[in-house]
Amino acid sequence: MPPPKDNEKQNLTICLDRQTIRMAKILAAKRSTSISGLLARQIEILVGEEEAYERAERQAMSLLDQGFHLGGVIRASRDELHER
Repeated sequence: MPPPKDNEKQNLTICLDRQTIRMAKILAAKRSTSISGLLARQIEILVGEEEAYERAERQAMSLLDQGFHLGGVIRASRDELHER
């Protein structure tokens, strides 16, 4: 059997209490989808948000590593500032 492709769908089983399932059915019907579709979309959103956060964090860390020039002028060397 060939390995699954990245975009190939796979089933997932979850357990929820009856009240949550009942409310999820109502919500899914209001949105013209299934519980499966509702959950899939929410998980996709969560994964996308996490990826965006990690990307933003990497960019911020890169900027911090580069440092910022705040426009000041250094008038003394480090050694001069720390003479005792």
